[in-house]
Amino acid sequence: MTLTTSDIADVAADLAAEIDAEDAARYRARFNVAPSDTHWIVDARVGPRILHPAVWGYLVAGPGKPVSLINVRGEQLATGRGFRAAFAGRRCVVVSDGFLEWTTAGREPFWFHRAEGGLVLLAGLTQDATEATPPPSQLPSGSSPLALPLGPPRFTVITTRPNALVARVHNRMPVVLAPDAVETWLTAPPATAAALLAPAPDAALIATPVSKRINSVKNDDAACLTPRAAPDPGSVLEGPRQRNLFD
Repeated sequence: MTLTTSDIADVAADLAAEIDAEDAARYRARFNVAPSDTHWIVDARVGPRILHPAVWGYLVAGPGKPVSLINVRGEQLATGRGFRAAFAGRRCVVVSDGFLEWTTAGREPFWFHRAEGGLVLLAGLTQDATEATPPPSQLPSGSSPLALPLGPPRFTVITTRPNALVARVHNRMPVVLAPDAVETWLTAPPATAAALLAPAPDAALIATPVSKRINSVKNDDAACLTPRAAPDPGSVLEGPRQRNLFD
C-alpha cells in the first residue's frame, strides 16, 4: 500500500485523530509499504481516536512458529473462527492513499487510488503485543496459545470480493471505508460493523499502471508510482488473476 502525504499531522487532522509527537517525528512518506513493515493505523478503543504506527502482520499460532496474517477474509470474521474477540473490540482503520495488486501475466503492478487524490481508508484488526491468540479452544490439537513477544502493536487488513475495477486484476480487494463510515467501523457493535464488509463502489477508485520498480520491496520512492503505458486489456487485465497481497 502507499501513504505519500508529506505531513502526517494533516492525516491526523483529516481523521480527527490525536498523534503522539514522537510518533509523528518518525513519519516518512511511503510509496511501497510491504508486509512486516511499520505503517499507520487509527485506533479508538480507549477514548479519542489515536493515529499511531503498527506492524503489518497479525500473529497467530502455527504448528511450529507464529504465522503472520497480512489479511483476513471478511467472510471469515462472520463465522467467528479465531477472530471473534478482535472483531468485537479491536477494529482499526489502516491509513493509506492507495493499495497495490499485480496481474499474473508479466507481474504488471496496478495502483488503486482515488482519482482526486486523498486517503483510501482500509478496514483492519489490531493486535496488542502482549495478548495470546487465538484462544486455546480454537487452536489445532496439540498446539498451545501464542505468547506474543514485547514489541509494537500489529494489524491485518480485511478483504472482501472485488468490485468491477479490481476484478480485472485480482479476485479479492481490501475493504475500503468511506470517510463517513469510520466512526461506525471503530465503535459500532459487531453486527452493525459487519455491514461494511463489502466491495467499494465501482467508481470510488481508479487503477493506474505503475513502474515495475515497485515489484521489489527494496524500492520505496516516488519513482515507484511513475505511470507506465497501460498494457493491452485483452492480454493482461482479462487474464489469469493474481493471488497476492489481498486474498
